Amino acid sequence: MQAAPVRATAIPSLTTALRAVESLLMSGGQRTARRNAWTSVLEDRRRAKDRVEAERVLGQSLIARP
Repeated sequence: MQAAPVRATAIPSLTTALRAVESLLMSGGQRTARRNAWTSVLEDRRRAKDRVEAERVLGQSLIARP
């Protein structure tokens, strides 16, 4: 007679369960953080473009001055 095969099902530890809950709760926060970071990147690019344009205009006005 053979013994029935035993299936080993891991019981999640408390840490694993807490991490799962945290990932569910924080997923929206991470999305917001990424969106805010991307908005900051775009704003930095816009400011850099404006700075280059201002330098160009100031450079032209100094050259045109008698």
